Amino acid sequence: MADQAVLRKEMVDICRRMNTSGINQGTAGNLSVRLDKGFLITPSGMPYDNMSPDDIVEMDFDGTYVGRRPSSEWRFHRDILKARTDINVVLHCHSMFATTLAVHHKTIPSFHYMTGVAGGTTIRCAEYATFGTQALSDNAIVALQGRKACLLGQHGQISLGKNMEAALWLAIEVETLSKMYTHALMLGEPPILSDEEMERVIGQMNRMSYGLAPDAEGTNDVARPRSA
Repeated sequence: MADQAVLRKEMVDICRRMNTSGINQGTAGNLSVRLDKGFLITPSGMPYDNMSPDDIVEMDFDGTYVGRRPSSEWRFHRDILKARTDINVVLHCHSMFATTLAVHHKTIPSFHYMTGVAGGTTIRCAEYATFGTQALSDNAIVALQGRKACLLGQHGQISLGKNMEAALWLAIEVETLSKMYTHALMLGEPPILSDEEMERVIGQMNRMSYGLAPDAEGTNDVARPRSA
């Protein structure tokens, strides 16, 4: 894990970018990052523009904390980090189109191949529960099984990542897909890609690490330097 001071500074930067990117507003949303023991989480009710690294709260998995009062949503941050050792960051926001779908309890199907970036054929919507409660955390854990993102019924979205940049990227992608799906629904229910095709898509995404490695289709698909 990076030095805690570095993590705190990056958390403030990511939170402010949540607002400038348009996926969050005001004091809504929250962010947590795993530590060797416990985690860091944003404080409750503090505008991101006023937040400093020292305002970030250090919590243990038993629910105790040092410093300011943590986000009211600390329970699902704690429970997700405990349950998902494959990720280190939990990002929550109330982005407009994801929340629009969430108020209708709509799961996002594989209407577009990019749905696969969340790890499966759908981006599920968790059942509604009052914010800040254990019930909400329990519902989120169910919706995130085998996934890196979900919607929260009548609430917002959660996106996970190995690091903060990955979690922010995914949250923006979930919002983009939500906007596409909302517009597509205006023309009627869109056709859905088959599970078999989505298996190919997700396999391709994993092989390519999204452009960081060549795929397995063959040497003709690998870029080469131009001859002099």
